[in-house]
Amino acid sequence: MEIHVYFHTEPDSRVTDALAHILTRLNGLTFLETHMSKELDDLTAQVAQNTTIEESAVTLINGLAAKITEAGTDPAKLAALSASLTTSANDLSAAIAANTPAAPAPSM
Repeated sequence: MEIHVYFHTEPDSRVTDALAHILTRLNGLTFLETHMSKELDDLTAQVAQNTTIEESAVTLINGLAAKITEAGTDPAKLAALSASLTTSANDLSAAIAANTPAAPAPSM
């Protein structure tokens, strides 16, 4: 023998309103968490890029110091080092100029 009992009540508007409010807040928190996660990923990538760039700069500076020491007072070696540095500086300036966006036109 089976007995089935059904109990029906009308929903309480206070409870449904409270649940709707909770769901709205939960959806808002979920959105913020997703947005914040993307910002954290972007920041992590930027830190990695900066670290790589900084390590490259340290290598460059240490290499430059070694080349200056190696050149000593030999005028030919110093002239070659100077020419090499000028070429590198020109290449760097050109790369920066090529990858720098143009300034926006002034608005009137």
